[in-house]
Amino acid sequence: MDLKEIKALLRLMEGADLEELEVAEGDRRIRVRRRSGVSSMPTVSGGPRHGGTPLPAATGVAPEATGLAPIESPMVGTFYRAPAPGADPYVKEGDLIQKGTVVCIVEAMKLMNEIESEVSGRLVKVVAENGKPVEFGQALFLVEPA
Repeated sequence: MDLKEIKALLRLMEGADLEELEVAEGDRRIRVRRRSGVSSMPTVSGGPRHGGTPLPAATGVAPEATGLAPIESPMVGTFYRAPAPGADPYVKEGDLIQKGTVVCIVEAMKLMNEIESEVSGRLVKVVAENGKPVEFGQALFLVEPA
């Protein structure tokens, strides 16, 4: 299951006002459960013999100035600004980015997931720290929309 499919499941859950959604594909299972007052939180299991472990609630980072749009992590994982150690980062503060621009990688379950911007504009701030864990829904970057 790829990032776009997971995003589609989250949109489906929000649009249908579902409390819980579980999808199994091969030996992987994803469960998204809504708690009252808390955003949807995915649970991922490595196989049918292991129960899912709930992930922490999204904390997010409030935009520092009015009008800034966050680029949020679509999953729990490890945030990387560059495609490889020692390589230049995908984007830097001050860069102009377009919708669909790859801005970072979030490693989850040993898979490197390229994260694309969902907004065009000027990247104002890198919020997440390179090589550190990020949560679902946590702001990674702040963008001044164009």
